[in-house]
Amino acid sequence: MPASPEIREAILRGSFIRKMFEEGAVLKAKKGPENVFDFTLGNPYGDPPAQVAREIARLAAYPPPDLHKYMPNAGFADVRGKVAEGMRKGTGLPFTPGLVVMTVGAAGAINVALRAILSPGDEVVVIAPYFVEYFFYVRNAGGVPVVAESTEEFQLDVEAIRRAITPRTKALIVNTPNNPTGAVYPKEALLALSHVLAEGEALTRGPIYVISDEPYRKIVFPGAEFSPPASTIRNTLVAYSHSKDMNLPGERIGYLAVSPRAADAAELADACVFCNRVLGFVNAPSLMQRAVADFQDVNADISVYLRNRNMLVSALREAGFSLVDPGGAFYLFPRSPSGDEMELVAAAREELVLVVPGSGFGRKGHFRIAYCTPTDTVERSIPAWRKLGERFFGKKGGKP
Repeated sequence: MPASPEIREAILRGSFIRKMFEEGAVLKAKKGPENVFDFTLGNPYGDPPAQVAREIARLAAYPPPDLHKYMPNAGFADVRGKVAEGMRKGTGLPFTPGLVVMTVGAAGAINVALRAILSPGDEVVVIAPYFVEYFFYVRNAGGVPVVAESTEEFQLDVEAIRRAITPRTKALIVNTPNNPTGAVYPKEALLALSHVLAEGEALTRGPIYVISDEPYRKIVFPGAEFSPPASTIRNTLVAYSHSKDMNLPGERIGYLAVSPRAADAAELADACVFCNRVLGFVNAPSLMQRAVADFQDVNADISVYLRNRNMLVSALREAGFSLVDPGGAFYLFPRSPSGDEMELVAAAREELVLVVPGSGFGRKGHFRIAYCTPTDTVERSIPAWRKLGERFFGKKGGKP
């Protein structure tokens, strides 16, 4: 048995999205890719913004002398300065370059943050539904994940979070806009959360850190507004990725920013730099640091996501499905008609529609649709959704 039992179990637990993706590849080979409607992966649609693409090409053609050399483990100082400036604008807080660590995406940032703050057995509260990798990240750092459910509308349930806090609680992961639900947490909810955490710190006798996972913060639709958790909650570490705002998921470039209001912020930032090194990341990719530095205010065109969202929400409701309107990101998380999401997933596959079961995200009875696809894919999938509505609700185009 080459792999440890823990890793073997983790592979089985975390393989559901990849399994759906691989099944999709088989279906596309059989039926033709244009006939399969793949809503499994959160792979952003489109190319990087033109100015970012030009900068990548310029750096590749005319690299500065230090581009391919070793650097400080925190990243280039001037790049961190530009990130800090962007964080100051976005939060109103006095971020400095010394509080920023360039990381291998938001995933790298979260792993670094957890390793920096956790001792073995410390607990991390994770809000369900959640991004499946959070459990693995927490355990990588020797921590224990503790689940707190969100509301039926996928908003923060501060009472559930209060109940989840124990003397061993060290952190809470917040993801707004949320994967898999698209929920955006309003400022009032974050303020209520800050009060609960302050009460909890009397129990833990130390800070409870909020790790704010924010890769979707620039994908927010009309009617919703992104409220930075760092602006409301003192002990916040911001994990950011340019995968979604610049359509660069394969380049693995992001950062971790320690709030200047956090307890012992400078020491915590130093710990994060150290962990970035010893976890084997060492430093974020050099070329991509340079490529994104001057474009902290740039955002990819999200109009396709808004069109896709509106089209799918309308089609699903007409077909009879129950769902919450997402305020951001590019996901829908509808309720499964029979309560058994695997039945829905299997039925959808028969119609050549690929979606992901909600149980993998910690919420049974739902399924996730990633609508970061060409609009044509959404349009051509609508007859399949109507057929699913007829199958599950017994009436053409909607509920009986």
